[in-house]
Amino acid sequence: MSAGAAHAGTLLVRNADVLVTMDGGRREIRGGGFFAVGGRVTAVGGPSELPGSADRVLDLAGHVVVPGLVNTHHHMFQSLTRAVPAAQDAGLFAWLEALYPVWARLTPEMLRVSTLTAMAELLLSGCTTSSDHLYLFPNGCRLDDTIESAAEIGMRFHAARGSMSVGRSLGGLPPDSLVEPEPAILADTQRVIESHHDAARFAMLRIAVAPCSPFSVSRDLMRESASLARSLGVRLHTHLAENDSDVAYSREKFGMTPAEYAGELGWVGPDVWHAHCVKLDEAGMDLFARTGTGVAHCPCSNMRLGSGTAPVHRMIAKRVPVGLGVDGSASNDAGNMLGEARQAMLLQRVGIGPRAMTARQALEIATVGGSRVLGRDDIGSLAPGMAADFAAFDLRGANMAGALHDPVAALVFCAPGRSSWVAVNGRIVVEDGQLATIDLPAVLERHNRLSLRLAAG
Repeated sequence: MSAGAAHAGTLLVRNADVLVTMDGGRREIRGGGFFAVGGRVTAVGGPSELPGSADRVLDLAGHVVVPGLVNTHHHMFQSLTRAVPAAQDAGLFAWLEALYPVWARLTPEMLRVSTLTAMAELLLSGCTTSSDHLYLFPNGCRLDDTIESAAEIGMRFHAARGSMSVGRSLGGLPPDSLVEPEPAILADTQRVIESHHDAARFAMLRIAVAPCSPFSVSRDLMRESASLARSLGVRLHTHLAENDSDVAYSREKFGMTPAEYAGELGWVGPDVWHAHCVKLDEAGMDLFARTGTGVAHCPCSNMRLGSGTAPVHRMIAKRVPVGLGVDGSASNDAGNMLGEARQAMLLQRVGIGPRAMTARQALEIATVGGSRVLGRDDIGSLAPGMAADFAAFDLRGANMAGALHDPVAALVFCAPGRSSWVAVNGRIVVEDGQLATIDLPAVLERHNRLSLRLAAG
């Protein structure tokens, strides 16, 4: 069986202290579990509602079981450049300018190893599906390098073919050496979609079209990218309204707000999701709500770079689709989805009040919210007909002591724990707290060696 395949047999998860379904009724089942056939859930409930045996049986007493978490925004190559001294205390634009020269030395091997490392960290935090926005391709790097790593580790993957085409000489932010000609961008984007995109339900790999940002690509590329994506039936992704400098650039260069710019270029609709949106104004939120345009909320990165607090409380009230993203590990320095959900909840409470976001709302954003933003109807909940993607967290550690009266809320309120069990399409990829698909110590040793080489130039 390939790394990304569904488990061919049957799986029975039973006796969880609480099974969080995130189904239409948001049921939480004490002593619950589910049964899956060929990687698809066929039954959910208590012991009397489930078969008594299966090819693989997991008794998860002492655990909370949740749907696999969904990460809607990442830059996995950045795991090679965490806590770089020159970028530790910089805002977005200065941070990018400090790191562009380092990233210009990336190699295909670095992409493959950093993707394995980033995905390992995500899986160990209960994340089963992740997008990745790769927007620079120096030294022969290709999106295919990250796709190979996703297949090896067994993670469900939305690979976003990013791009930068407007360098400093044309008024953009990136150095000219890191941008690509626009015809080459569009040709390679079409190639990876036609080679790799799987539109079927339960797909392990999908491709998105993802020009990096308004300050690194042209109007023409934004329009052409949208046209290409829609002609081939894939989704659109970019950064938008991340901080005050981002908004100022949009007003100066285009004479409009980021949301107005997105609207003019056709970058709104249920097939589009934007990262950050920290500075999305009321009119922008109304536009997104009206058109079903999604937002990837990245609280840790926004705090780290001093960008501000995205108005997620108001977005949700307006019914804007919102998912959660860890963002790149050079601006978050962590890739823990459970930790990100906790931070999302806490950050919305700052300045608004303790009712701004509940623990269960944060968990909902990290599951069904993310599945909606990525345009999927097969993940994000544990219900018949859905993928058998789940994560289990042990309640018996010191981090959960004293919180067992509400273990679901404790999962978000308390210090995030490492996942004990994780499955993707019914295939166990984290087993008793250890990755089951790769030799993680060997990968990390290689990753650290490459990171030091990259930093040293």
